[in-house]
Amino acid sequence: METENYKILLVDDEKDILEFLGYNLKKEGYEVFTARNGKDGIKIALEVLPHLIILDVMMPKMDGIETCAKIKEIPQLGNSIVVFLSARGEDYSQIAGFDAGADDYITKPVKPKVLVSRIKALLRRYKEPEAQFEEINLKNFSINKEKYLITKDGEEITLPKKEFELLLLLVSKPDKVFTREEIFDRVWGNDVIVGDRTIDVHIRKIREKLGLSSIKTIKGVGYKYEST
Repeated sequence: METENYKILLVDDEKDILEFLGYNLKKEGYEVFTARNGKDGIKIALEVLPHLIILDVMMPKMDGIETCAKIKEIPQLGNSIVVFLSARGEDYSQIAGFDAGADDYITKPVKPKVLVSRIKALLRRYKEPEAQFEEINLKNFSINKEKYLITKDGEEITLPKKEFELLLLLVSKPDKVFTREEIFDRVWGNDVIVGDRTIDVHIRKIREKLGLSSIKTIKGVGYKYEST
């Protein structure tokens, strides 16, 4: 996704902070929305479905901690990254922020270039919402996402969670080559350290269990599910 397609919601009760942050983020090509308190922030978030939300801790009507917790309870905002930007640098404030579900906590003051760099790093972790389907029908097998079940030639096959998620990722965009980095990020997450051969082993097991020749290896790049 190009930078200018990312939507960022700023929630802070200080107008000058909103203007300062908004100016610097718009310069980078982001689409920026603002709110002056937590309640309005949630309302706007539901309207625009931002990729990333920046919250202050101390705000009227609803503080940032409560706002973050409520955002994390809303299914439509399940993919939104939430980061605190606050002058409150005490350990207990940061712990409260992370306990509420925040993805990061940045302490003011922060230089614009550093903030933009942190935001870019956070957005690399953004996961596109998956299509809300229960079953995908493919050439010679089907996938039931809700039941974590594969049906092939009338036989039901259950895969371990990571193998299932890897297969689901590949078939979500037939013929798209997913790089090894994308697969690690989408299936294992940035914070999980796994061996270089982990993907290869999982692919081999999927091929063996399903008898699939349609998962192709793109040497030096990654893997794809071939639709034809």
